[in-house]
Amino acid sequence: MTDFRRESGPDELLTRYSYLFSDDLNDSPVLDLACGDGHNGIFLASKGFSVVLADRSEEALSQARLNAPAAGMSIQFWQVNLEQEGVNPLEGRIFSAVLVFRYLHRPLIPCISKSLKQGGILIYETFTTEQARFGKPKNPDHLLKAGELLSWFQDWEVIYTYEGIIGAPPKAIARLVSRKT
Repeated sequence: MTDFRRESGPDELLTRYSYLFSDDLNDSPVLDLACGDGHNGIFLASKGFSVVLADRSEEALSQARLNAPAAGMSIQFWQVNLEQEGVNPLEGRIFSAVLVFRYLHRPLIPCISKSLKQGGILIYETFTTEQARFGKPKNPDHLLKAGELLSWFQDWEVIYTYEGIIGAPPKAIARLVSRKT
């Protein structure tokens, strides 16, 4: 598992593509997977979406609870081990959108795909193997290979994809915004 968290507002990728979150996505909750302090899910909840903040860390979820004080927000906090061998932790759940930032557990990819409703939005950003040149994470189990993220969802409507180096200090990332078709 790789999950490098930060405390702040929503990730830039989410804010740039927040226009995709229309009323037709409000019939099922949005899943903020490995949510950390919950900043991305809280951003969407503030826009009227029902959100599930999922993380295995009670400490992270406690911080998310502190970060979500606004009355009327529809947020569910779900402490879950996303990395149980041979178990689909998302079994039986349907989401209108799934957000994944700075987290990779390859066996979870088919579970994400199954749990996202038709027409649902996936926003995924995490580190690539090039990140090892710049610092953590370095474990190849937690780093995407070239083209790997896009290959998992290439049959979906790809709205945006990027793979490369961004920022200062530099980070090697892959990004994908897609709609399940």
